[in-house]
Amino acid sequence: MLERNVLVLNRLWQAVNVCSARRAFMLLCSGQAQVVHTDDGHFLTHDFASWRDFSSREPSEEMVNTVSLKVRIPKVIVLLLFDRIPRKEVKFTRHNIYERDKNTCQYCGKVFDRKDLNLDHVIPRDKGGQMHWENIVCSCIRCNTRKANRLAHEVGMRLIRKPERPRWQPFLHITFETKPHESWRHFIDLAYWHVELG
Repeated sequence: MLERNVLVLNRLWQAVNVCSARRAFMLLCSGQAQVVHTDDGHFLTHDFASWRDFSSREPSEEMVNTVSLKVRIPKVIVLLLFDRIPRKEVKFTRHNIYERDKNTCQYCGKVFDRKDLNLDHVIPRDKGGQMHWENIVCSCIRCNTRKANRLAHEVGMRLIRKPERPRWQPFLHITFETKPHESWRHFIDLAYWHVELG
């Protein structure tokens, strides 16, 4: 239960992170955050004491038991002091390159399952090509084999889009095992998760 996902809002009510219920309770108990609860389209905030009282009046299936009380696991918390959106860079990983290129071969333009894609150095390593955002693209096996260790124009191929370092967007690095909770709908645009990088 304590590992359940909780949406974190900054004090401007912008979604900035997802944390565990354990971390949410620590922030709540230390007075750094409040629980945001939706009731018939209205948003109510609770400090720890009022959330504890609310939990005893309105029990749910997702409760944490302590020695002396039961407390509902919050779905959303709001930080009381933090008002920024964290600035981060997108990590240079295979997953994020596939996200940036939308699982599309950057030579033929076809969309593939990730298992049928690989990564291609636009400028091959033996020609001085580096391992960075501007030199790595998704390619299908057929195009990668055709290009081999050459420049695209040497084999009559061209990139459909110049590779760039993607701009970081909130939540871009977060993936879910299951759908985000319905109560998060007001705070995040689910299209965020499918937006093209860069």
